[in-house]
Amino acid sequence: MVCGHQVEQARQHTSDQGGHISSETRINERIRVPEVRLVGPNGEQVGIVRIEDALRLAQEADLDLVEVAPQARPPVCKLMDFGKFKYESAQKARESRRNQQLTVIKEQKLRPKIDQHDYETKKGHVSRFLAAGNKVKVTIMFRGREQSRPELGFRLLQKLSEDVAELGYVEASPKQDGRNMIMVLAPHKNAKPKQKAAKEPVDS
Repeated sequence: MVCGHQVEQARQHTSDQGGHISSETRINERIRVPEVRLVGPNGEQVGIVRIEDALRLAQEADLDLVEVAPQARPPVCKLMDFGKFKYESAQKARESRRNQQLTVIKEQKLRPKIDQHDYETKKGHVSRFLAAGNKVKVTIMFRGREQSRPELGFRLLQKLSEDVAELGYVEASPKQDGRNMIMVLAPHKNAKPKQKAAKEPVDS
């Protein structure tokens, strides 16, 4: 069980690690109410019991009594291993941050007067990036007099977004940024990263 100064350490550690239990969560003897609605370690409803009985049950089960719904009347408390819960919450938070970092933004640069062959090559790169689950920042680079024809870049970005519509959508619409025009494409949320197809065996 967690008690005494360990409670303070647990509360502080949980807060630092971004766990779901906040630093204000009360556990064990810090729960100072006459009675609580008790939930068992497996989620079973025990019912409303006196705080003394809830603490006794927690001690007998070698678990902690954790207040999970302080606003309820009476407060809802659950029997759990607080140390284990705190560790698992920190693991989930780290995993969530890791998954967010997996989103990579690739960049593809085009000229407003790109020829068809180069366009197809660039479009192929964009399609591959989106299929792999990456976002793509598409940049149209204007030079010299081209800067007076922003509509050329806009039409090119619009065509590209339509050509890869099955793989992604426009997350950030085309906008002028100095000499460049930028658009961001993102893969569809329900699309799974495409795996390389295995070569089929050739019949002899």
